[in-house]
Amino acid sequence: MPPLKQGKAMRIRVIVILVLLGLLHAYIGWRILPGLPVEPAFKIAGGLLLACSLGLIPAGLLAHSVRQPWGDRLSWVGMLALGAFSSLLVLTFLRDLALLAAAVAGWHDPLFSKRTAAAVPLLAGAITLIGFFNARRVASVVSVDIPISGLPSELHGFTIAQISDIHVGPTIKRGYLDAIVDKVNRIEADVVAVTGDLVDGSVRHLAPHTAPLERLQARHGAYFVTGNHEYYSNAHEWIAEVKRLGLNVLLNRHVVLEHEGRQVVLAGVTDYTAHHFDPSHKSDPGRAIAGAPPGAAVKILLAHQPRTARAAADAGFDVQLSGHTHGGQFFPWNFFVPMQQPYVAGLNRLRQLWVYTSRGTGYWGPPKRFGAPSEITRLRLVSA
Repeated sequence: MPPLKQGKAMRIRVIVILVLLGLLHAYIGWRILPGLPVEPAFKIAGGLLLACSLGLIPAGLLAHSVRQPWGDRLSWVGMLALGAFSSLLVLTFLRDLALLAAAVAGWHDPLFSKRTAAAVPLLAGAITLIGFFNARRVASVVSVDIPISGLPSELHGFTIAQISDIHVGPTIKRGYLDAIVDKVNRIEADVVAVTGDLVDGSVRHLAPHTAPLERLQARHGAYFVTGNHEYYSNAHEWIAEVKRLGLNVLLNRHVVLEHEGRQVVLAGVTDYTAHHFDPSHKSDPGRAIAGAPPGAAVKILLAHQPRTARAAADAGFDVQLSGHTHGGQFFPWNFFVPMQQPYVAGLNRLRQLWVYTSRGTGYWGPPKRFGAPSEITRLRLVSA
């Protein structure tokens, strides 16, 4: 598509999104504000807050084009507004479903209507506040055993520390990543796996904040695969930067680890959508395992998106470690993830393949996690 047509199409999409956002804010105001059991002045204040939200959300999403440090500050405010708006919208819709059900049942109580109208902003505020603290705390270590049939005794207890979807960017900086690295190092794993979506931004702006990765420690080293967000942020520059920090980048290739006299094949693929940005980066589990020793005791694949699993199973892998989904991050988006991905979180089985999907170690967009806590995963291979 010619640049002029691309620019016009982009402007049309932006206008459509802004109109839709305005209509959804108007829907919340129309359904909630009149029913609030408060003085008119408070209803006016609520309307002004919705108007501010309507302005702050797109401003926060476009804050990357604003000069620092104002860009990060605008992003903070805009993302907090987006998180609160999301909960307001969902709760308003659920309230309307409850009112509709009451009307169908022939039950009408004005007090119920007022109380539920008041409950919507109160609950949205509480969820946003709890979600903020859940997102900003350092992720907990989650321990998972993966049973492997015929696993040699020398590999029983082989440990992988997985971190994923940290999203270093406008609201996640060096201190946040420093604390994650400290926790990972305390695991004393045999391997550290970083399964993509490390960053949201350029190397020029974020290199000082990703520097703590240089301290990652494991017996056989730390390994990285690209996620879709690396491709939004110039993947080639980030691949070079991650290598400079001492991590091994697995782009459709594998390494053979010698552990207690046994061989472990550790492979990695580029993101499932990488070919849209660079055709030479097309994700290919078959290519990643090509030439691996047939006598290897276990074959492990690092793949950012769970939907790589079918190709990984076809290629003969035993384990796939993924992220991408954030476990939904906060209600109700966990119900929408299965529309795109086969797995949302946790350990799942596809034929001979075990697929572990991390809920992510950071967050994307709103600093908010509710019902999907972040994690640093301690994965252990055990005899089935």
